[in-house]
Amino acid sequence: MVNGSGSSIFDMQLDKVDDDWVRELPNLDYAIISDGHWFFRAMYLHERGKLVGCVYCNQPNITNYNSDFPFRMAFRTAFSYINKECNRRLVVVLRTFAPAHFENGIWNNGGYCNRSGPVSEGEVDFGSFEWQLRNAQMEEYETARKYGNKKGHRFEVVDVTKAMLMRPDGHPGQYWGNKWMRGYNDCTH
Repeated sequence: MVNGSGSSIFDMQLDKVDDDWVRELPNLDYAIISDGHWFFRAMYLHERGKLVGCVYCNQPNITNYNSDFPFRMAFRTAFSYINKECNRRLVVVLRTFAPAHFENGIWNNGGYCNRSGPVSEGEVDFGSFEWQLRNAQMEEYETARKYGNKKGHRFEVVDVTKAMLMRPDGHPGQYWGNKWMRGYNDCTH
């Protein structure tokens, strides 16, 4: 909401976890921590209740961050909350980043994904932004795992990034059947 109206701009609290999640966590035996492509949109970043920056806003007097910063902070905050506040043994599973495969544009400006086969490992760019996101997740995971294991939590990872980087053919593309978004390709799911 911006001035009481719906918008696609998010407000993200870098140092807090969602209240609904906090209420449910004590009832869980397993917590699967995943990510999404929601970090690739305009968002205002807050810490201790104050605006500290933004992503894709390009406004004067506001620090502009790349999307990898709030992405990393989301994992850090979730893992930290589990390790500090969760008093029961919990199995925490990280599912790493699964990239989109848009070519010749992005979702809203003509991007498509009509590949019909996987790419080889040699064709994967392990210096790509998607791989950097995966590495940020793994760094936060390793830090949390070391601390969490001492508290009796078990941390595991399902690392899908490499496999998903090799599968640009695995998206519904124009055949996704979303009646509200006709004319767009789904190269994310």
